[in-house]
Amino acid sequence: MQVTRTRLKLENITKHYPGIIANDSVNMSVLPGEIHALLGENGAGKSTLVKFIYGVHGADSGRMFWEDKEIQISNPSEARKTGIGMVFQHFSLFDALTVEENIAIGISQELATGGLSDKIIQVSNQYGLPLDPSRYVYTLSVGERQRIEVVRCLLQNPRLLIMDEPTSVLTPQEVEELFKTLRRLSDEGISILYISHKLQEIKDLCHKATIMRNGKVVSECNPDDETTRSMAEMMMGKDFISPERRENKSFGSTKLSLRNINRVSHHQHGVDLANIDLDIKTGEVVGIAGIAGNGQTELLEVLSGEVPVGDEGIILLGDREVTNLNTNDRRKVGMAFVPEERLGHGAVPNMSLWENTVLSAAYSMDLVIRGFVSKVSSIAFCKHVIKKFNVHTPGPNTFASALSGGNLQKFIFGREILQNPKVLIVLQPTWGVDAGSAARIRQSLIDLTENEAAVLVISQDLEELLEISDRIAVIHEGKLSPAYPVNEITIEEIGLLMGGVKKSEFSIRGTDEN
Repeated sequence: MQVTRTRLKLENITKHYPGIIANDSVNMSVLPGEIHALLGENGAGKSTLVKFIYGVHGADSGRMFWEDKEIQISNPSEARKTGIGMVFQHFSLFDALTVEENIAIGISQELATGGLSDKIIQVSNQYGLPLDPSRYVYTLSVGERQRIEVVRCLLQNPRLLIMDEPTSVLTPQEVEELFKTLRRLSDEGISILYISHKLQEIKDLCHKATIMRNGKVVSECNPDDETTRSMAEMMMGKDFISPERRENKSFGSTKLSLRNINRVSHHQHGVDLANIDLDIKTGEVVGIAGIAGNGQTELLEVLSGEVPVGDEGIILLGDREVTNLNTNDRRKVGMAFVPEERLGHGAVPNMSLWENTVLSAAYSMDLVIRGFVSKVSSIAFCKHVIKKFNVHTPGPNTFASALSGGNLQKFIFGREILQNPKVLIVLQPTWGVDAGSAARIRQSLIDLTENEAAVLVISQDLEELLEISDRIAVIHEGKLSPAYPVNEITIEEIGLLMGGVKKSEFSIRGTDEN
């Protein structure tokens, strides 16, 4: 009997785009049953490589071997027939359809007929991914929605499963359950290509890692033999500097106050905000944790002035009430915002970078004088942002849509932080950003508080919040818990709060439960 030496093998894969080599003679092998990490900074070429494997686009040159036979995959349907499945970072689900209906859309007609509901139950139970085929997607948690994507792949009997940032929206408890499933799949001989910026996850889960930089494979390693720092330095090609937060900080007076914030969501299947109270002091970073879809977007909209506060709600900037100010007026008095959606919300896709600086920095940086935009000043400020935050771009005239997600995030952050706001409010600051860029963004948030600013960080990344926050609160179903000092609450306790467990149902160290 012939033993298959590799499940997937890539030889000299090269892909060009105008002005850039996205993949440069990439070689990689994945063994049967291997959980193989693909690591790299934003723009390193990971997404291009994975899309080639899954048949989204072809390569300019190079060869791909599947179980020791050379193959060509021209589209995702062909990839699935070959035995390659993929779970994308952003789910492809319809809220108004049931679990079964969503799964049926993404599989072959033959598989979708003849007892699909029973097949879903069988596979979901077999791999510890319980699902009710008759439930509507809008009633499911984020973790349950991800199960749909995984089960949809498993129903097609893949021999290679590609996972793109699979834990970015999960609680710690959901992450552990996912890891159990992936280890079970590995034990059955299914290979997993795992893409994540969370390096501790790579150490905990993966057997091998391939590291890319500037389109090339620069190293391979056994994560067990490395530290998170050493893997980050392989990705970056230089020393990794972790964010440093000054211990025993003293805080000033209250800079931002929220009182009795109530708001009915205008989003379909959105979450209403209920009785939110919060104080943030000068020099303080307060983090808000929570599973996606629990009111984070609605809270940012209220704080930024995009939607009005409820009748009884009050927002104070220091002693000044800003409740009824619109977004531009709030910016004029020293507030700044970074939304979750980069393109379309944080930046206009078909406008240049320098034009995008004007949109939020027009008055704080004197880019508009007597009603006219100063192009010279705007370009100068844009260049300052690009240099200070290491944004990889040809220059200020580049359209925002031309930047990778990580580089656009760095640009938007730089644009807001370099205005030296009194209060900065950010949503998902480093989602999809590589370790080096994430560290620089987090350090910039900490540094901003040294300049007598207050920072509110709304994030699903608990490690991030524990690293930079002075206090942490949790938002669940539109309600905000008290904010606890970061040294008085554990990641497990935060996870319980995120899952809806009430404070009275477990003990939080160092706090008064009476």
